Amino acid sequence: MTELLDAVQFRALFDDFAHTAWRLEARDNYTEPGEDEPLERFRAGERADSPWTIEWFRSWAEAVQRWTGEGKRMERVRVVTEPLTEYIQWELDLAQLNTTAGEDIRYLPRTRARELELPDEDFWLFDSRFAAVLRFGDNDVRVGVEVIDDPVEVLRRCQWRDIAWHYAIPYRDYARIHMQH
Repeated sequence: MTELLDAVQFRALFDDFAHTAWRLEARDNYTEPGEDEPLERFRAGERADSPWTIEWFRSWAEAVQRWTGEGKRMERVRVVTEPLTEYIQWELDLAQLNTTAGEDIRYLPRTRARELELPDEDFWLFDSRFAAVLRFGDNDVRVGVEVIDDPVEVLRRCQWRDIAWHYAIPYRDYARIHMQH
């Protein structure tokens, strides 16, 4: 059985990448520790530019700013079902904080992703050297992260990255059409 990294071990992977951290985010819902209150605030009408949300997001934004300030790239493609789930609407709102910090986020409608034969798999690629595949259990809860360093499997994910990135829509363009104000 493959050993899964816990949240602390997974977060440590970000401290060691040299050039690029790239994510394919394929789920319409996630249940992450610490997201209950911010999601409830979003449901109540609070947006990402509120002081509370900015403070809640600060540690990740500062890390992204540090990495991108060092010349590293942070990128992700979110594969989304349209119409958007409430969770993805919240993430779309939060993406303004990610992009301001220096991350490049793009969106790919799920129907297009299926046409391109992209997987329903969440993973991070670090420096195109290894993948961190997020594994989920019931109710969209992440149960751990599997590190894959087999060159064939990493190359497959690099190819998926290149396909997804080519067809994905930049955040600002996607948000202009899909943000609910």
